[in-house]
Amino acid sequence: MSELQELIERIPKAELHLHIEGTLEPELKFELAKRNDLSLPYGSPEEMRAAYNFSNLAEFLVGYYEGMGVLRTERDFHDLAMAYFRKASSQGVVYAEIFFDPQGHTSRGVDFATVITGLREARQEAADTLGLHTQLIMCFLRDHSAESAMETFEQALPYRDEIVGVGLDSNELGNPPVKFAEVFDRARGEGLHLTMHCDVDQVEAIRNIGQCLHDIGVERIDHGSNCLDDEALANEIAERGIGLTNCPISNSWVAGGLKAPEIKQLLDRGIRATVNSDDPAYMLAYVLENLVALQEAADLSADEIVQLERNAFTIAWLDDAERQGYLDALDAAAAG
Repeated sequence: MSELQELIERIPKAELHLHIEGTLEPELKFELAKRNDLSLPYGSPEEMRAAYNFSNLAEFLVGYYEGMGVLRTERDFHDLAMAYFRKASSQGVVYAEIFFDPQGHTSRGVDFATVITGLREARQEAADTLGLHTQLIMCFLRDHSAESAMETFEQALPYRDEIVGVGLDSNELGNPPVKFAEVFDRARGEGLHLTMHCDVDQVEAIRNIGQCLHDIGVERIDHGSNCLDDEALANEIAERGIGLTNCPISNSWVAGGLKAPEIKQLLDRGIRATVNSDDPAYMLAYVLENLVALQEAADLSADEIVQLERNAFTIAWLDDAERQGYLDALDAAAAG
């Protein structure tokens, strides 16, 4: 193992772009299908994993939503989350902000309370047994209506204290950020943090990044590396300290490459780039593999690797004391 790979393994990590439904490994999918008396269109986990052969976002989403169908009970959501928490902790993740997609479940008859209760129980178990601190970001599905997003927001209000922020994901085509301006404004009024996906190399990517910044007023952008295609937007993101939650290996599945030079350029410009795993069960890589792949592809230095994690803890939705504790631990680990 190289010194840089050892450093990557050693330092504490924050993950800020992780879809909990995207951590559903085939083995667990089969287990949950059996538990819930459901059939799957594959004969084995290996056959299922071999079928992950998508080349764009739309193709990926078909299998992604199909896979959610095995999640039915509080226990299912608990087991899903705990499987990720154990894996993340084993890779040095000490803090994670987790996306969940309630519309992907309520639209098929699963109660909102079932989803969040299962996740709550897993989060508490992870804190108690792994020392892993987690928070939830509720995402709205952008290919659903704005009215559906508002209904979901209303369902979430009784659980306001369990949700740190709101996001926007799913198919970006024809679903610009401004479509959801009202519900994001409502979320801001409730004191929630705001982020939105601007996936790599999508149609109208620059327009959507601009809307995130100017019409919605997000604090972070998920993916967002296409800001480099517009000098003014890139400068504004740097000046405002907007964080970007980049996902290198995810990029390679839907955009033909890790976007390693772009992520390196973001760092060089002082933009708060970070590295995350997105949907690791489908992308076949968790955060450690993403960091290693990016380091090798972009020839990152030790200082740049540490800076990626410094950025992550800096833009995380933490209070100042918690943040400083993580940053101090990062510095200590980086020093060896």
